[in-house]
Amino acid sequence: MADIAVPASAVAGPAGQQGLPPTAVEIPDFEIVPLKGLPIVGAVFAALIAAIAVNELWPLEFLHVAFGAAWTIIDLFLGFVLGPIMGRMSVPARVQFITRLMPKMVLIMPTVVTVTLAAGWQLGHLLGTVDSSYYNHGWIVASYIVVGIMAVIALGLLEPANIAVLAELKKPRPNPTVIERLMKRFIYTAAITGAMQIATLVIMTKVAVG
Repeated sequence: MADIAVPASAVAGPAGQQGLPPTAVEIPDFEIVPLKGLPIVGAVFAALIAAIAVNELWPLEFLHVAFGAAWTIIDLFLGFVLGPIMGRMSVPARVQFITRLMPKMVLIMPTVVTVTLAAGWQLGHLLGTVDSSYYNHGWIVASYIVVGIMAVIALGLLEPANIAVLAELKKPRPNPTVIERLMKRFIYTAAITGAMQIATLVIMTKVAVG
């Protein structure tokens, strides 16, 4: 473990609330990539590959719906529940929370996004919903656009911010300003994708009912 001086605004939530005066914060030991979770990720991707190879309705539907639901829940929970809670935590509590949650997110988010997209695309081929002749093709294209933007945000902004925060906390003298900026990016992007998930739900329910 290491002790660093972190101002109260560091590791701030979306509102950047002020808290305690500068103090030494104990940073627990943690892994940026939790090695114990890698076998689980490997098993999930093996299941995805098998489902695509078999190309049958149930496994593709299961993976797309289950991981799509997980993606939606995670974004909504991070953006609209955990974000405000973190903004009201004391600085030591935020550090403890971040070092426990965010390493897991390094594995969870890429897995959830990849499985949802890959299984969904293969499912679309199987059902013919990706064809331009599909009667709801306009709604399907709209879902491609929304989900594509969310994937870019999740993998291009949220995930790098997550890893950068953890890498900064691993340094002998972490920079509180960098941590604060990256945490704000992480929470804001989670909130944006959470809001976009609502649009996805509208589109998917419309497609489901015809």
